[in-house]
Amino acid sequence: MKIIQVTDTHLMPSGVVVNGVDPEKQLRAAVADIIEKHSDADLLVMTGDLCNYGDPEAYELLRDILAPVPFEIRLMLGNHDMRPAFVAAFPEQPRDDNGHIQSVMDTEFGRLLFLDSHEEGVIGGIYDEPRLAWLDRALSEAGDLPVTVFIHHPPMDAGIAHFNRIGMHDEGAVMRRLSAHPAGVRHILFGHIHVPLAGTSAEGIAYSSGQACSHRFITDLEALDPWWTSGNPCYRIVLLDDQGLRTYGAEVGQVQIERAPICEGP
Repeated sequence: MKIIQVTDTHLMPSGVVVNGVDPEKQLRAAVADIIEKHSDADLLVMTGDLCNYGDPEAYELLRDILAPVPFEIRLMLGNHDMRPAFVAAFPEQPRDDNGHIQSVMDTEFGRLLFLDSHEEGVIGGIYDEPRLAWLDRALSEAGDLPVTVFIHHPPMDAGIAHFNRIGMHDEGAVMRRLSAHPAGVRHILFGHIHVPLAGTSAEGIAYSSGQACSHRFITDLEALDPWWTSGNPCYRIVLLDDQGLRTYGAEVGQVQIERAPICEGP
């Protein structure tokens, strides 16, 4: 199974720049590259902060940009999003009984979980009792294979000073649920932090973040006020198969310098 992850697109109404970057230009380039090179993908997952201020106009722009994508799309909310405007623009995206934008997808390689950590007016993530009850049910029905989790806010400490107070405000509840799942967790994929990160939690669960498609931070673990920077539009290729799960970073517009020779081996 091939999954494409795009995260932190921060769309604004057309032509509006945010933090020195034109998010529409970035996302259009990324989507065009995805369609050109990965038309065989099974799923596109956008892990939150779809729009910078949750403008209805920005969600309509997102719908226009995604229209040519030839495979299934799951959209998720981040702290910059606005649930009512999102639902108005994307009524077909699955929701739970409480209106949270979360769902499951069962595959031959295990269940995919799409969790909603958005709470209006909160920069960090919220995963309250109704959402935890939904997660409990989703895990109990997940079968014998490990689950793969998508969420906007990392449900563990990212170790980056800027995010110390705007991470997941759940006192570890999500990680406790996941670590107790008998079939295990294959991987947690998230956004929010705008830089690539990979690690293993104290519970032994592997996790990683995608690079923001729009503006991103210059990586500085200690700075409370790190610098924004620009960069190529980007996304991740996630392969889920009999070998497990692998992720690959992809950038649009890289300069080709010289082709590598074919390595015959061994």
